[in-house]
Amino acid sequence: MDGVLSTRGPVRLNLLCAGSFVCGGSLFAAGAALAQLGPEDPTVATVTYLVGGVFFSLGGYLSVLLAGRARSRARLSAVVLFVGTLFFAVSLVAAFADGLTPRQSNGWIWIPDIIGCLCFLASGHLALVDVGDGRWVVRPGVLTWWVAAVNQLGSAFFFLAGLAAFTRPATDQLVNVGLVNWGTFAGAVCFVGGAILQALDTPTSKRTDGLVT
Repeated sequence: MDGVLSTRGPVRLNLLCAGSFVCGGSLFAAGAALAQLGPEDPTVATVTYLVGGVFFSLGGYLSVLLAGRARSRARLSAVVLFVGTLFFAVSLVAAFADGLTPRQSNGWIWIPDIIGCLCFLASGHLALVDVGDGRWVVRPGVLTWWVAAVNQLGSAFFFLAGLAAFTRPATDQLVNVGLVNWGTFAGAVCFVGGAILQALDTPTSKRTDGLVT
């Protein structure tokens, strides 16, 4: 009975964290679709991205709480992920500015975005190494591995989209608008999938020993 009570808090926290990433990923996917297929006015897509970013940051913060006093790699992975969401937030807010030069656009939007992407990749790497007990291994029979692997795939898509979002100074155009939008869409869908798997990956008393409740 004590074991059930000890996991109740982490289970709720895990569901809140997963739900935040489902909302954030869904809104990012919607924002990417609007940017690619919607009206020429980018305002709706920009606002959708910003709200999605709020949920991503919330999910990142809850991940830190969920990691609590867990093993150092898991804790560091959560912190790096949260930092990445904050860099994304800077980029998403800066996207509302009008009349930016290519240099300003790259400085205020692209650089924070690409740093956020690198943070996501680093976080995913740490999560996979943690699941593998210090090594990068494939464990298809472990649900936690699937959570980390699917999220890492999403991070790779975000990184590709981030690279393509660089504004060429000579033309004042992004490197590849289609890759920006579809890469973001694919990455967001992966994070939604990873969050759903995370919700199914119920913490146990052993796994949550020392976590914040």
